[in-house]
Amino acid sequence: MRLIYSIGINIASCVIKVFALFNPKLKLGVLGRTETFAKLKKEIKSSDKTFWFHCASLGEYEQGLPVFEALKAEHPNYKIILSFFSPSGYEVRKNAKIADTVVYLPLDTKSNAKRFLDIINPDYIIFVKYEIWPNYLLEIKKRELKAILISAVFRKDQSFFKWYGGMMKSSLFAFKHIFTQDENSKTLLNTVEYTDVTVSGDTRFDRVYNQLKLDNKVPFIENFKADKFCVIFGSTWPEDDKLFIEYINKSQNKDVKFIIAPHNINANYTASLKSQLYLKTICYSEFNNQNLSDYSVFILDTIGYLSKAYNYGEVAYVGGAAGTTGLHNILEPAVFGIPILIGKNYNKFPEAYTMISKGGVQSISNAESFKTLLDVFHNNVTLRQKQGDINRNYIIENRGAVVQIIDYIRI
Repeated sequence: MRLIYSIGINIASCVIKVFALFNPKLKLGVLGRTETFAKLKKEIKSSDKTFWFHCASLGEYEQGLPVFEALKAEHPNYKIILSFFSPSGYEVRKNAKIADTVVYLPLDTKSNAKRFLDIINPDYIIFVKYEIWPNYLLEIKKRELKAILISAVFRKDQSFFKWYGGMMKSSLFAFKHIFTQDENSKTLLNTVEYTDVTVSGDTRFDRVYNQLKLDNKVPFIENFKADKFCVIFGSTWPEDDKLFIEYINKSQNKDVKFIIAPHNINANYTASLKSQLYLKTICYSEFNNQNLSDYSVFILDTIGYLSKAYNYGEVAYVGGAAGTTGLHNILEPAVFGIPILIGKNYNKFPEAYTMISKGGVQSISNAESFKTLLDVFHNNVTLRQKQGDINRNYIIENRGAVVQIIDYIRI
């Protein structure tokens, strides 16, 4: 099975290189991986003590960051290698201050795994959530390196728990310990006789709660909002746009403002989005210190402001679940104590189920239900406060995963 998998990876590598000729995002990954080994050799010495942190993309990085920060504070003499699989993680965090070097993870072949580990020789390895690369993990297991998986979530339909998933199941045993988000994941791991498990919860709760300790003021957003009712659309995709564009265009209330933060910052997409909006709209890329209070819609076609922008919202809509791309982080707006709306495809996100059951999050499936809920929230301050309090309390009650993880790690 491992041979078949490795052959598949090599075939996939060739296919990706062909498609990268026509896809800018794939091209970034292909080119970035060609630089990984040279970059590591230049920046990591054989005598260095090292941590290796690996994340699939930006969401997993944000999830692991409080653990990374805690370890760096405790062990400042260790170098940190941060690897990403996806360009959407690497390109945004390639200059992350937490790391000494940031690289693309080379594709999961036996030779790449051996070469990568030979160079970095990690003293401790932390993978985040569900990054299971068999060749890397089996090589880690062979070398008896210390590795853990944090904030993990497992589902019974995954290959680890199927008759044909022997190699993937064996990969799990490379981890000395797995910290899961929920009890169900622990139970599933137990069914394959993996027992070194702790239900620690989701490190994102610690991450977003720490946001409250920061200065969340953004002067240009304050200027835009003034004292108006503000709706924040975070990490949106075109499928999400269909739910709210009509509502924005029909809004005649001068006391309502809208901030849209698309997930993918693409000039053509942003221009298309702006062209569909009838109200006075400005993009961050057009902003030149002018007075924003006269505008009704502000498109944040930049990165780095969304987590603070939620501080200015009366209501948040979090994107990704209107289509099939995956729901984005609903904990970020929750910590600011505001009600949250999401799309209908949230079945792989346990926090969404919980927050819906508690009453702080509501799922919508069409533009009509979006309009109905926004109108209710606009007119009912008490309801907004009630649902917002539910969300904030949910964050507070579920902190603590980072402490459990750091207590386990011994260097």
